Amino acid sequence: MNQQTYTVRNAYSSEFQEIGRLMVQVYSQLNGFPKPSEQPNYYNMLANIGNLIQKPNTELLVAVSTDNKIVGGVVYFSDMQYYGSGGTATKEKNAAGFRLLAVDPDTRGHGIGKILTNACIEKAKQTKLQNMVIHTTKAMQTAWAMYENLGFKRAEDLDFMQEQLPVFGFRLALN
Repeated sequence: MNQQTYTVRNAYSSEFQEIGRLMVQVYSQLNGFPKPSEQPNYYNMLANIGNLIQKPNTELLVAVSTDNKIVGGVVYFSDMQYYGSGGTATKEKNAAGFRLLAVDPDTRGHGIGKILTNACIEKAKQTKLQNMVIHTTKAMQTAWAMYENLGFKRAEDLDFMQEQLPVFGFRLALN
């Protein structure tokens, strides 16, 4: 059996379209998550995920298999003012965050979400930030459980509504 290993690196601009397609595929298939017809602006942002790194202190990270296939992605923010969510998260100081974590459905269950999450946590620790802030929804129960297993705690002060969708905040102390 071919045993893949995965590495995380910054995405190349030539990969932005492929990553955008992966994001749209993953989010549009989530049970209980708004569909592209319901939140077209959100899906347009996902499809054009590479545009987010035009903001300062923002990186698009990808998980890549040993055979060079992109199997996941996430957007990392080392300065929360560029995080771009609703609610109060963009006012968080001494914190980093990540959004839009997506894993290729064909490679789920191989720890790729955890690898991407840990890469973001390590980046924040390297820059001596104190907290990691994230958001998730009820539709993302697998991710929700993973975040809690990694030590993230619910932070109701970060909750907000994305149109009709409740979005739930989490915080991880990094020290």
